[in-house]
Amino acid sequence: MRLIKPPRLQPGDLVGLIAPAGHTNDAALAEAVANIESLGLRVRLGDNINYVYGNYAGTVEQRLADLHAMFRDPEIKAVWAVRGGSGCISLLEHIDYRLLRAHPKVLIGYSDITCLHLALLKQCGLVTFHGPVGSSTFSDYSVAQMRSVLMSPQENYTIAMSADNPPPRTVHGGVATGRLIGGNLSLVAALAGTPYAADFKDAILYLEEVNEEPYRIDRMMTQLQLSQGYRNAAAVMLGIFENCEGADGESALSLDDTVDQHLLPLTRPAVAGYSFGHIRHQFTLPVGLRARLDTEQQTLTLLEPAVS
Repeated sequence: MRLIKPPRLQPGDLVGLIAPAGHTNDAALAEAVANIESLGLRVRLGDNINYVYGNYAGTVEQRLADLHAMFRDPEIKAVWAVRGGSGCISLLEHIDYRLLRAHPKVLIGYSDITCLHLALLKQCGLVTFHGPVGSSTFSDYSVAQMRSVLMSPQENYTIAMSADNPPPRTVHGGVATGRLIGGNLSLVAALAGTPYAADFKDAILYLEEVNEEPYRIDRMMTQLQLSQGYRNAAAVMLGIFENCEGADGESALSLDDTVDQHLLPLTRPAVAGYSFGHIRHQFTLPVGLRARLDTEQQTLTLLEPAVS
């Protein structure tokens, strides 16, 4: 499917803030509004954003209504998730993909929002953005990356890793070019075998995770190996797996040993610890866009503008 790039964001643009996954609260909403306004943008809250249904931000119908309303409204130029959590996967079979394709807009978020990114790429060909949720703690690094990708696009934009994160690790060196595909590991694994699954073929597969034991990381990575195979990707780029080491005193593989079981057998570039994930200093990834990974320089270069 031909990629559709949403229009770039301009100062003063109106952003629709929604909660398509976990429920939120007043403090997180205030933080999200302040964050988005600090970028010179305006904010409109989704009509159902304050609803709570179990651990979700309302029923499937309520969350879906806000998503559709923001894409339908011509005043809204971007749709921003206030947080991740869980629940986006329940929206996928009910989304009006024809509506979203007819009104392309920036969609940004990460974690559980991975489901929306992969589904919109697969069903609409829409470039969306794996980046901070509205209530994230914005850093100078993350803001600079968002501005460069969403507001001041370039033909070739090279992303260097943040010096405030632990140094990245190269498992297999080299240079690879491919489409950026991936997201949160547990969601990429959950979508395997569905109509919304990530397509690894010739892609730079990026994965990140938070609060998971190494044995669970191994299980999810094995699921992806069995369903598609990392060898079909052009490269594998792991972000920072925050709080994913085993508990002290337990007999378990380390996180590095766990992921290396899957990366070492490869014959293509494979890295870990790049500046994305459940962290403060994260860069923004345009899902579906062509990029080049250079392990020696420890950079990722976007090979075309992500917005029109």
